[in-house]
Amino acid sequence: MDPQESLLEVEDAMQKALEHLTHDFATVRTGKASPTLLENIDVFVHSYGSQMKLKQLAVISVPEPRLLNVSPFDPSTTQEIERAIRESKLGLNPVAADRSIRVPIPELSEERRVEMTKLVKQLGEEAKVRIRSARKDGMDAAKKMKADNVLTEDGQKDHEAEVQQLTDKYVKEIEEHVAAKEAEVMKV
Repeated sequence: MDPQESLLEVEDAMQKALEHLTHDFATVRTGKASPTLLENIDVFVHSYGSQMKLKQLAVISVPEPRLLNVSPFDPSTTQEIERAIRESKLGLNPVAADRSIRVPIPELSEERRVEMTKLVKQLGEEAKVRIRSARKDGMDAAKKMKADNVLTEDGQKDHEAEVQQLTDKYVKEIEEHVAAKEAEVMKV
């Protein structure tokens, strides 16, 4: 392995951690309707005999700012989808109507907003753990390249400094995302 390849792997791992965080943030309720809020709810469909994600079973749309509309591809799955939404930890109360399910998004109470900011911080911390893991891999790779005589001692230090720069850059981005999401959650 050469140093450049090692840096690319580290940066790729850090980028994936940031993307994962962004995806996780999409599922955090902010008081306004967003299809990503429901996409990954697990639905056990008896007629198919398996567990599926809601996005595989229905189209999720936003007809109004505080309303989601779930239109199942197969109308026979409507009850199972409605039950899964109700039992999710999102605190939503879906209402079945004709061939779709209407999901009103209630205002968040101050207490619920505080809970959501705690969740946002927790997700941010998990992302930082992934970043630190990628950093450790990069530092270990530098030591291995030094041991294999691919890098000199100065080369190892330079490589470790570049890994640290990447780490600092991605940790800063995560902190910015966390602060922005907290502000979004707390905004009434």
